Amino acid sequence: MNTPAHLIIGLTAFGKPGNPRVTTAAVAGAIIPDLSLYLLAFWHLQLLGTPADVVFGRLYFSEAWQSIFRIDNSMVLWGIALVVGIMWRSPVMIALCGAAMLHLGFDFLLHHDDGRAHFWPISNWIFQSPVSYWDGDHYGNIMGPLEVAVSLVCCAVLWRRFVGVWMRALIVMLGLAELAPVFIFWVMFGGGA
Repeated sequence: MNTPAHLIIGLTAFGKPGNPRVTTAAVAGAIIPDLSLYLLAFWHLQLLGTPADVVFGRLYFSEAWQSIFRIDNSMVLWGIALVVGIMWRSPVMIALCGAAMLHLGFDFLLHHDDGRAHFWPISNWIFQSPVSYWDGDHYGNIMGPLEVAVSLVCCAVLWRRFVGVWMRALIVMLGLAELAPVFIFWVMFGGGA
């Protein structure tokens, strides 16, 4: 899934109005599994000037990058942390780890040939889902719009739940970030000509 969708869904599932620590933890948990990718890609694309096709076609699949992704995308590690949070009855830890596990569950189901080793350190096996959130050869033309629709429904739920100006601004920004690729493709492929 696109990162804005992870943030929207994680916030919907674990964010708590009136409890900024829990809500912040939900947002953090929803983004942490993608954070290393963003940092590595930014370093290469913006600071080193590495071409995008090298970053996403070669470096993404390299052992060095995958060894990092194994850690922050480990359902085993996040699952242990979630159990500890439940045992400690820590709403912050439950929101953080729960949102991360939700992120990883969707990634597990929606990555065809670009998945990650979700069961590290037990295994380096990478599930190759028959469904992709973006690849049209693997139902991305169905899953992409479905992701946007679910995200927008969640934004409506969040809008009703959170009444503060800053949270509503965040909800609008996340909704727009989720919609941005739709508009870009619409313009690029004939809708805006």
